[in-house]
Amino acid sequence: MAIRLVITFAATTGKGGELAAAMRERCADVRKEPGCVQFEAFQSVDDPDRIVLLEHWADQAALDAHMKVNATRPPMREGLRQGMGEREDYTYNRTR
Repeated sequence: MAIRLVITFAATTGKGGELAAAMRERCADVRKEPGCVQFEAFQSVDDPDRIVLLEHWADQAALDAHMKVNATRPPMREGLRQGMGEREDYTYNRTR
């Protein structure tokens, strides 16, 4: 079953553009992973320090493999974001 993740990050005040740029680089790498259908970051128009990451994985096995690879990646540059973010997991069922 496909998995959809929605992760919301708060950038450090005034650093939304820098965090969005760093996320674009990370997204390009992750999209190459097997089972990755979507991995994109969006910067809020209303609050530029709010970033939402949309992930779509073919199945739980692909997400599990991604989590293992992700644990080996260097962290984002210090001072770009506040906290760890908020993650929501959904089963993905196309409605149209």
